[in-house]
Amino acid sequence: MHHHGYAWAGEKKTFDRESVRRPPDQAPAATSEQEVHDRYREAVAVFPTTGLPPVQTAHWLMKPPSMIRGTWEEPEEAGKWLGLQLAEFAPRFASEQDREVTRLVLLVKSAVERLAWGGDVSLGHYLKGTVFHSVALVTCSPNRSAPDLPCPVGRA
Repeated sequence: MHHHGYAWAGEKKTFDRESVRRPPDQAPAATSEQEVHDRYREAVAVFPTTGLPPVQTAHWLMKPPSMIRGTWEEPEEAGKWLGLQLAEFAPRFASEQDREVTRLVLLVKSAVERLAWGGDVSLGHYLKGTVFHSVALVTCSPNRSAPDLPCPVGRA
């Protein structure tokens, strides 16, 4: 078992485009057949290549390996990366409470515990202005919530 790290920061309105954050076969409810068709075409074209975080954390594994920011065998190593991501962006977090050091340390500790039993971690924070920051750690070989998804880097 190993863990891949993913990160994204961008406009909140882009993040809110849920249709491109879902694989083509997971279309949300639509009011017309044309909407279903349009949503499917958009998802086929955009989902595989967009760096936008997928709605389901495990679906990061469906993205190209070039989107992986790091790979670690040990949960503690992945946790260190997560801590660095949070420390880098924390000064820009919109919520003062989210910037508290104790809170950030506890988030990393909890993430390491979750990775140790094969779970995934997904965190998101609003940044000052209209930006959203997302960071995820996804367990591979296999992933608990999506065991049929192959690892994007072909590791065993």
